[in-house]
Amino acid sequence: MKKMASLLVHTAKKLPGNTCWTAVLCTRYLSSTAHLHAQVQTKSKKTLARSGIRNVVLVEGVRTPFLMSGTDYNDLMPHDLARAALQGLLTRTSLPKHVVDHIVYGTVIQEVKTSNVAREAALGAGFSDKIPAHTVTMACISSNQAMTTAFGLIASGHCDAIVAGGVEFMSDVPIRHSRKMRKTLLSLNKAKTLAQRLSLLGKIRPNFFAPELPAVAEFSTNETMGHSADRLAAAFGVSRLEQDEFALRSHTLAKKAQEQGFLTDVISFKVPGRNTVTKDNGIRPSSVEQMGKLKPAFIKPHGTVTAANSSFLTDGASAVLIMSEEKAVAMGYKPKAYLRDFVYVSQDPKDQLLLGPTYATPKVLEKSGLTLEDIDAFEFHEAFAGQILANMKAMESDWFAQTYVGKKSKIGAPPMEKFNTWGGSLSLGHPFAATGCRLVTTAAHRLQKEGGQYALVAACAAGGQGHAMIVEAYPQ
Repeated sequence: MKKMASLLVHTAKKLPGNTCWTAVLCTRYLSSTAHLHAQVQTKSKKTLARSGIRNVVLVEGVRTPFLMSGTDYNDLMPHDLARAALQGLLTRTSLPKHVVDHIVYGTVIQEVKTSNVAREAALGAGFSDKIPAHTVTMACISSNQAMTTAFGLIASGHCDAIVAGGVEFMSDVPIRHSRKMRKTLLSLNKAKTLAQRLSLLGKIRPNFFAPELPAVAEFSTNETMGHSADRLAAAFGVSRLEQDEFALRSHTLAKKAQEQGFLTDVISFKVPGRNTVTKDNGIRPSSVEQMGKLKPAFIKPHGTVTAANSSFLTDGASAVLIMSEEKAVAMGYKPKAYLRDFVYVSQDPKDQLLLGPTYATPKVLEKSGLTLEDIDAFEFHEAFAGQILANMKAMESDWFAQTYVGKKSKIGAPPMEKFNTWGGSLSLGHPFAATGCRLVTTAAHRLQKEGGQYALVAACAAGGQGHAMIVEAYPQ
């Protein structure tokens, strides 16, 4: 807490004109769409292709509609959603199944019956049982890890075509017996005589039946992510009003993108026994006044993080087809984008749990030889409005850059007219392991739509980790 208090004091002192700057930032949020097409121009910059390294391309990306948990996907299992995403990808691309060399999927809350969900979903989608499939987990950047695993296998020449993706199913998460009950049941299973079984049963006490409920909390700190977001917002002086305005921006832009048909990665999914789902159901523009009536969700009564300015529990799956450029072109595909440089970062999970984008952004820019001004589209994961705004303020702080990032001056915050202009996780939803593929696919689509050349994708993750990647538009 001393560290966080120090961060609060120093940041408040060092941020340029704190109150005024906040007002200016809010204005930028609310006016971001008005100047989008005027600001983003088609540019002709250098390519990031490198001699001796194969070009890796995103051919296509799809996802099931992202639904609030407990709604239309309620009776399914994770592999059902993953299978639907894989089948949607096959349909969208007319991809011969035998062409795929490997399948990599991410997941966070693991269903024990399908622990390698990549394999189960692949078999269910009709892929050959000769195609290897494995599952990765890295919290909210699990499908980012799936994609970069695919990138590495292709760039190194081991594979030519890989399907990567992610799935999360929050409608039915594993609930365990207490440890005492688990030990007793395991011992009971090993008991050889009736007397041994009766003896073990006699040791069971009422408190053994208390279940262990899962929580979105850090194992190392035992703190929920919402608590961390609340403290981070306080440390950087992010007000409740700022958070609500940013959340409203996300929902408003997502609604507009949905109505204008920009969210083309969404596939229709016929839910067994129910209706066909065609769109995300968490996009709900409200008003700052209505949002302001909600009570704090984590730190009560004075916290600023609420249900309205946080991402909601979501069910959904995503899938992308990643190939070497030569393979894609040989098969007649027109790739959407090149996948270029990427980095992973990690920092203190207590006080800097959600600052991954602040650390990852300058590293990936430096690695690629680009500057913030070279980026035409930014797609950042929105875990909480307070998390995004805290990252923005950290990136605008010389003191933070010098003290924590090892830079002489501030990184600079992404301009809002280029930032998450089709909505984000706050409105579209956040099925933990599926979000990374959505970010990359959206970045590629935005570059195509807006005529830009480079996009920067970034996300935070539990454990104090983060990821960033440069996406380069494929020549049209």
